[in-house]
Amino acid sequence: MLQSSEYNYNGKSNTTAETNYNPNPVKTTSVPVEQATIGRSLVIKGEVSGAESLYIDGRIEGKITVPDNRVTIGRNGSVQANISAREVVVMGKVSGNIECSDRVDIRSEGSVTGDVSTMRIIVEEGAILKGGIEVRSGEQKHKNQNQTKPAELQKALAATASA
Repeated sequence: MLQSSEYNYNGKSNTTAETNYNPNPVKTTSVPVEQATIGRSLVIKGEVSGAESLYIDGRIEGKITVPDNRVTIGRNGSVQANISAREVVVMGKVSGNIECSDRVDIRSEGSVTGDVSTMRIIVEEGAILKGGIEVRSGEQKHKNQNQTKPAELQKALAATASA
């Protein structure tokens, strides 16, 4: 966003009167998204895990685990691994199972060979998907959380039955 010509590079007015004071300063930069990148020439064999998003334009063989973040396989990316993440975007090639807590997005130039388990899935026209698909609902997630506390559930059921 551009500032008016009354302000110089340090944000102070060039005019003598301070009548144009703005208590809300203009935001000129945004917070960068933390994302690790595996470049086109890199090859990793083994387990990759972390707490930030991952962009893969190289090659990974093994296992990828970033449960609270996104994994993006770029157009040049090749993955022979099982992937566990919140979100997976495939523009390259994946050979392995994908387990997502939110969504899988297979773009038109992407291909996946393996089973996919997610809450939401997008497969663009032209994309390749060979394998099984399990689409879970949000209710299943809540159901699993309730099963961890059966005593509280039984008390709630008994209270509603007696009312």
